Amino acid sequence: MIRTVALASGSNGNSIYVETSDARLLFDAGLSGRKLEERAALGGVDLADVDALLISHNHSDHVGGAGVLHRRYGLPLFATRGTWEAARQRAGKVTRLTTIAAGETIVFGGTMVHSIPTPHDGREGVAYVVEHGDLRLGILTDLGHCFAELEDTLPGLDAAYLEANYDLEMLLHGLYPEHLKDRIAGPCGHLSNEECSELALRAAGDRLKLLILSHLSGENNTPDAALSAAEGLCAAGVKVELAGRHGPSDVFMVS
Repeated sequence: MIRTVALASGSNGNSIYVETSDARLLFDAGLSGRKLEERAALGGVDLADVDALLISHNHSDHVGGAGVLHRRYGLPLFATRGTWEAARQRAGKVTRLTTIAAGETIVFGGTMVHSIPTPHDGREGVAYVVEHGDLRLGILTDLGHCFAELEDTLPGLDAAYLEANYDLEMLLHGLYPEHLKDRIAGPCGHLSNEECSELALRAAGDRLKLLILSHLSGENNTPDAALSAAEGLCAAGVKVELAGRHGPSDVFMVS
């Protein structure tokens, strides 16, 4: 069994906790140390028990609190070399760092974490897949676009956090400057609600049963819009949930 809770998910900060029988892992730490501690307490997570903190990429909404948690709780850090070179000044002094290659698998006892290189505009960013026994959970945000390895990976997962960052009409008619709109909707930005749902529909089959809509923008999306775009997944046998921006999500069990 895999137990997971999103402590934070959105353009204002991201952090996802995953627990198996032999590993307790935190993916990203994009809020302040104090806020992450508050979210962890609300989500039933003891940060002192975490075995490792894995960073997806160098943007502040994923790495902003990493250095604080590392120093306060002695958490070993894992990141690609490119990500860490871009994040090290923000993170501050670090004494337990393992740099990985994009595409490398990290082993924590009987739990494996596979990294997948992404075309997002962070430096050498990755998404992650947690594998424990015959169960697989994806942590798939900040993806850029629907690239081939993502398409190949999703049908082999039992559950996934998948980004549904923006509603296209809200983005196009919103207040962001044109260069930022182009960046978000471009090939190195984020997936829209429609792209997320279409990707998941293509992956739906005998295996994928839980999709957690993640990394919603506070300015260019709403939970209702993201859920509406994903309505077709229910008919395909996929349960759709939300990872919240302003508090921890429900606890999700993958079994």
